[in-house]
Amino acid sequence: MTQGRVHSMESFGSADGPGVRFLVFLQGCPMRCRYCHNPDTWAGKDFQLMDANEILDRAERYRSYWGPEGGITVSGGEALAQLDFVTELFERAHERGINTCLDSSLAPFTRDPAWLAKFDRLMAACDLVLADIKHIDPERHRDLTGRDNANILDCLRYLSEKGEPVWIRHVLVPGITDVDEYLERTRAFIETLGNVQRIEVLPYHTLGIFKWDELGLPYTLRDVDPPTPERVAHAERILRGQEAN
Repeated sequence: MTQGRVHSMESFGSADGPGVRFLVFLQGCPMRCRYCHNPDTWAGKDFQLMDANEILDRAERYRSYWGPEGGITVSGGEALAQLDFVTELFERAHERGINTCLDSSLAPFTRDPAWLAKFDRLMAACDLVLADIKHIDPERHRDLTGRDNANILDCLRYLSEKGEPVWIRHVLVPGITDVDEYLERTRAFIETLGNVQRIEVLPYHTLGIFKWDELGLPYTLRDVDPPTPERVAHAERILRGQEAN
């Protein structure tokens, strides 16, 4: 049985998919987002090796709290960096009748046939994808995350082609993503997709700065304040197509 590199788990998640979720955070990530609140998940160390049954046995202790829509959500780090393990976990979850949700930046996506075949197998056992659009502009995306966004947007197109249910999530960072031009471009892209069930705006916050400090990493957004509720509401209206041009 495949083992996964697990960073941590949380028993009662209410903001990472429908219903109450058991959250599994995997270790390792190819992105270096400047606002990441889990930089301790980046490196491929400081993890616990666990197999699918160990995780699901622990998750099912809390099943009575999930309600009809709850289940497990696998996040990171970057869950797709451990594609084989997440696939086995989700397949075994479905065998137990457990709803599955993938929270991903989609950064590892490629149309390489061998990788894509594995991804299709994962999607067959995945009930919902929570997809992060970090930034719509390629250069701004690289500045924010250290990577280009071409394959990420391609993955979203692919998921739309396949009809896989997706929730779009977008972190609103003042001066970086909280810019009407970029929000409108993001909305225009989302409108090309046929599978988006929900759009969530996540306000930038500074709760993870202490982790950067503990790791000795320079936090470059230290002087950026969280967006106001008014700006969050404004961004939601734009991304959902409710704001007049």
